[in-house]
Amino acid sequence: MTRDKFHGRFANSGRICQHPECDEPGEFRAPGYRGPNFDGPGEWRWLCLDHVRQFNSGYDWFEGMSPEEIVRAQSPVAGWATETRAFRADAGVDGMPRWADFHDPLDAIGARAGDIRRRAEGNNAAFSRFTPREREALNAMGLGPDTDRSALRRRYSELVRKYHPDRNGGDRSHEGRLGRVVEAYQLLRKSAAFA
Repeated sequence: MTRDKFHGRFANSGRICQHPECDEPGEFRAPGYRGPNFDGPGEWRWLCLDHVRQFNSGYDWFEGMSPEEIVRAQSPVAGWATETRAFRADAGVDGMPRWADFHDPLDAIGARAGDIRRRAEGNNAAFSRFTPREREALNAMGLGPDTDRSALRRRYSELVRKYHPDRNGGDRSHEGRLGRVVEAYQLLRKSAAFA
């Protein structure tokens, strides 16, 4: 068995590098735009060696974490203090029925789909006081339908502190996100839903 020079190379996969200005083979994977979640492992970007190196040099695993969360993540015993998802009481599905509660897999699928549908209908009713543009603005700020004016101000202040270049050592990579937050706040602060 010959060892490849580069760990993680998927040679001869037929993929093309996803960098917009490159047509080299995409033999290395990098985290995609959608991370792992309940629905599956997420997406991968496929890049050539040069572009995966460029991606890795700018990748920040701790992005969006508070200082306390970073310290906890770097601890040598990180992960031991929490339950593994499979052994949590809700099996990591946030109140939805667990697979183990059913003898027939089709019953489990039906129950889970019904629960998802009920949650969506409840969210739609709660969001009905907002216009479609205001709903998008709430999503951009990570707020739910039960938000009041003071929660809106607190979240806006928190996000501005998080994304402003002055708070990030002059790093301007979050300016687009900051612009969306400011625009969303300007729309929501004038909303009749908060009257």
